[in-house]
Amino acid sequence: MTDLNCDMGELADSAHEAALMEHITSANIACGGHAGDEATMERTVRLALERGVHIGAHPGYPDRANFGRLEIPMSPAEIALTVRQQIERLDGVVRRLGGKIVHVKPHGAMYNVAVRNAEVARAIGEGVAQWNAAIPIFGLAGSPMLEVWRSMGLAAMGEGFADRRYEPDGTLRNRKFPDALITVPADAAAQAVRLARSGTAQTICVHGDTPGAVAILKACREALASVN
Repeated sequence: MTDLNCDMGELADSAHEAALMEHITSANIACGGHAGDEATMERTVRLALERGVHIGAHPGYPDRANFGRLEIPMSPAEIALTVRQQIERLDGVVRRLGGKIVHVKPHGAMYNVAVRNAEVARAIGEGVAQWNAAIPIFGLAGSPMLEVWRSMGLAAMGEGFADRRYEPDGTLRNRKFPDALITVPADAAAQAVRLARSGTAQTICVHGDTPGAVAILKACREALASVN
């Protein structure tokens, strides 16, 4: 089945995150930049290990006030450093609990800026490579960011979004627009199937803070089971 991922370790509601975890195959865990601390990382890692969910690092701009969803001025060297440090912070928790990080997915504005800005994409790649040059990185399917990482010798996986609307150029619709989110489970599931069948998306994301996320994930998982 196509990998189904969710951004985790970002919410105070542990019961909600546990419910999300029941329907995913990969968890992208916030590691102290836009959200998360030692306690939330440990809680989320334990949930993933108990359920056999793949663990990924989810670094973003170190801007907790805006949840990492606004671009902030950082040099390439600063981006690379914060990405590496955030991954290392999560890695310390994961290793202590007997697990292993198997992918990295940038968060929010850092992700979206990297879609169009090769310098930012390269800086993210540098930070990942400084930690582990063999680790796969999730990025927007069909976007130039993937080619930047591949040109660096990194493994890049195309990601589609079941709960987000797309612009005609293949980028995600900005969250400032009221129709940016897809909240009807059947609609999200249909989009997940289209993305999986496109051949460009190896992993599909549903955000944990999307209204009705648990029902959306359940519908997507059931629909994706019929694709392969």
